[in-house]
Amino acid sequence: MRAYVLAFPEKRWENYLLSINEEPIVKMVERRLLTAKRIDEVITIVRKDQLKKFSLHVLRPEGVKAKNKLEALYKVLPFSGEIFLIEGNMPLVMPFLLNYLSTLFYESDIEALIPSWASRELEITHAFYDARALKKAIEVCLAENERRLDCIAKYLDYKRISIEELSKRNPKVTLSFFKIRNSFDLAFVEENLKRSF
Repeated sequence: MRAYVLAFPEKRWENYLLSINEEPIVKMVERRLLTAKRIDEVITIVRKDQLKKFSLHVLRPEGVKAKNKLEALYKVLPFSGEIFLIEGNMPLVMPFLLNYLSTLFYESDIEALIPSWASRELEITHAFYDARALKKAIEVCLAENERRLDCIAKYLDYKRISIEELSKRNPKVTLSFFKIRNSFDLAFVEENLKRSF
């Protein structure tokens, strides 16, 4: 199965090449994904003008010219197969969680398996998808002039999985969804890497 890493900045604070222990966070995401049982290839979606920079850090960057993440993802997605989608600022992604979620996804007859918080907020960029269904959903979003990734859930037959329920079995689960947005987040990740990994 392929994993797609969105490292396509839209906001000024989105810097996927910030370093933790001299390793860019996007590289950490890629490395951790490749330790999951069902992930055999990782494609990192980047802006076309940043392709050379990212090629120094990740195995397979894909440079795309697009207005936003939604359009960039649409241009790179395959027409069939199953994929895992994640954002490139989630360096604590847990391989054991991916292994478990991928099993649930394969056992269900659904277009997507999307983790969800108790607030009903979906983790669109930490989910498993049928590539064809995802591509069609994005197509509808783009036709509706949507820019936000979370619009895709409206057009998919997906199953929610409770993050809180999963974290009752293993508290480290919640770390998998942690996104780096600033220097405080970087410090938090560095501290957690020292203590638990």
